[in-house]
Amino acid sequence: MTFDLVLDHLRQTSLLLQIAETSHWDQETVMPEKGASLRAEQIGALAATIHTRQSDPQVMEWISALNEAELTPFDRCNVDEARRQYDKATRIPKSLAEASAKAASEGQVLWTEARKQNDYAVFAPALKRNVALKREEAACLTDGDGGLYDSLLDSFEPGAETAEVEPLLESLRPALVSLRERIQEKPAPTALSGSFPESDQLDLARFVAETMGYDFKAGRLDISVHPFSSGTVSDARITTRIDEADIQDCLFSTMHEVGHALYTQGAAHPYLPAGDYCSMGVHESQSRFWENQIGRSQPFAEWFFPSLKTRFDTLNLRGPEELYAAVNHVQTGFVRTEADEVHYNLHILLRFELELELIDGSLETEDLEAAWNMRFERDFGKAPPDARLGVLQDVHWSAGLFGYFPTYSLGNIYSACLDEAMRADLPDRDAMVRAGETAPILDWLRERVHSRGRLLAPQDLIAEATGKAPSTRPLIDYLETKFGALYDL
Repeated sequence: MTFDLVLDHLRQTSLLLQIAETSHWDQETVMPEKGASLRAEQIGALAATIHTRQSDPQVMEWISALNEAELTPFDRCNVDEARRQYDKATRIPKSLAEASAKAASEGQVLWTEARKQNDYAVFAPALKRNVALKREEAACLTDGDGGLYDSLLDSFEPGAETAEVEPLLESLRPALVSLRERIQEKPAPTALSGSFPESDQLDLARFVAETMGYDFKAGRLDISVHPFSSGTVSDARITTRIDEADIQDCLFSTMHEVGHALYTQGAAHPYLPAGDYCSMGVHESQSRFWENQIGRSQPFAEWFFPSLKTRFDTLNLRGPEELYAAVNHVQTGFVRTEADEVHYNLHILLRFELELELIDGSLETEDLEAAWNMRFERDFGKAPPDARLGVLQDVHWSAGLFGYFPTYSLGNIYSACLDEAMRADLPDRDAMVRAGETAPILDWLRERVHSRGRLLAPQDLIAEATGKAPSTRPLIDYLETKFGALYDL
């Protein structure tokens, strides 16, 4: 009976968190402009209510009365998550939780306006407030010798520490830079071009999403400034964006967000923490797998090209080989979400470096744009021409999501490990993709990842799914093999 009280408490709290998530979706897609101020108040009120529930001492009294030795692993995981929520909530004052939620809502509105005006100064005050609140939150959560950033990283990748993640991600740099330099000496493939009307792009995006296994009876596809995924097993919503001169942004943004949504729709117990996603690194492994290992593969190009050509007769490419080369063109660009696989992790390293300094106080928001431009030129050889292609391109900091960026690279590392193991189990996978038959691929991920919830730590989950401890080797091998063949290195 006591354990039922714990489960009911966790379930009700999860439902409130899902309401808050739906409110954020509404804000980014269909909310009228004048609703921004009220929405910030609503989200702040929800955050305060959720904080009150998570910090309720009654929960710990219920847990102390349990005989945890009698619980199943799933039930013990729920108890551990309840403790984790309680510990975090009791360290962070309710007023701070409410202020952070309101600031994130207001920050996203100002970020959107700043992008319209192409002016970082419009967004800078909101970012300054977000950074200050995150520093305050991190200080509340930090124990012993841990740095402020560790506690923020832990919110997205439980158990991860900066001292481990930073050298892991940095270890990718030499191989990526070497591969980029060798490719730059080779001729560029024919670039994809044509006219791609918005309605036709959305129609094609829905077709691809359904082929991947996305259930539109339990989800929807909309347009937003920055693509994102949110929701629950029966209401998993995704967004994309449209450039009528280039279909790649819509295609790969959609595949990326569908990858997230497939994980969400595959949750076995959507209302309890133990059945939720393992970590953002694992979540990103799903989005990056579908976007890259599937969406940018040669078999996918062979399946996809006829549908692309049928819908867009202005397409300049003549066949699947040219499409495969075009969508894997390695070039130095400014935008992370449009980056090729060789450059992508270099974009993450830049953001990781900057947000570490923002949180530890060695970089202030007033100096962020200049720091971004200087370091981008250091890493990529040219400075962004404007704020929209530079410091304003990502939504994350406007929403207070400090600690999120490194999970993209962790996701790339995990996805390559999963890809390697899947190929061993499904040796005819390329033939499946070539035929548009993705159900066995999704079933493999459902069994190995989606259904496992939070029963294991992130690295343990990947190790169990693949039979090996996660490492950067599969990712480097994958990139070397793929681009070595593409560019005849």
